[in-house]
Amino acid sequence: MGTTSPHATPRATRGPSTPKSPDPARRNPRSQQAIFEASLDLVGKVGYEKLTIEAIAARAGVGKQTIYRWWPSKAAVLLDAFTATVEDPDYDAGFPDTGDLAADLKGVLRATVDEFNDPAFEAPYRALAIASAGDPELAHSFVTRLSERGVQVYMDRLRTAQEAGEIDPRTDLRIATELMLSPFAQRWLTRSGPLTYAFTDALVDHALRGILTRDPGDPGDPGDPGDHRGPGDAGA
Repeated sequence: MGTTSPHATPRATRGPSTPKSPDPARRNPRSQQAIFEASLDLVGKVGYEKLTIEAIAARAGVGKQTIYRWWPSKAAVLLDAFTATVEDPDYDAGFPDTGDLAADLKGVLRATVDEFNDPAFEAPYRALAIASAGDPELAHSFVTRLSERGVQVYMDRLRTAQEAGEIDPRTDLRIATELMLSPFAQRWLTRSGPLTYAFTDALVDHALRGILTRDPGDPGDPGDPGDHRGPGDAGA
């Protein structure tokens, strides 16, 4: 997404913007964990609009001033909580590379379907995605801390395939990645259709059809004049 990442995500209802948070090392780890758990639990139950710092504090068993001392808004709390929850120590190991590009891409996107269809993941991620649409600083944090990492992992896998000669050297790898991740995000955000394995498999197939290296004269090759015939030119 994740991203997409989809291993690719989604501050406040219009409170203060979200400057850099105070040094996390100065926070009480036990209280911080209680606040994270409370914010993720509550956003899933009441939604982002009804989520409040006061409710988070009450659920976590801390004073609301403790939260305000560490975070400037409820969105900042939720972003830190969600980031901590989805952080994977093995994430930086990169994208699976079995030697089969299509299978690797489909496997990761299928796992992302499962993740985005999980209510425990979906509620906070959707809340952050919606909130960031109206808050440029939150949007920047959302992109740099969550979604951009996923994009880069996809691009790295495509770059490996490009260096191996599988992908046309003229291909813009970011655009190629977005050919898969952007429709995924659009469908999820707008609820315009179900997120299914069939859908993400089709995204991969269509994207690869446009970027894989072809031998001259192969059907679909950009230099093949047959590609440019119109519907009425079948016998030409």
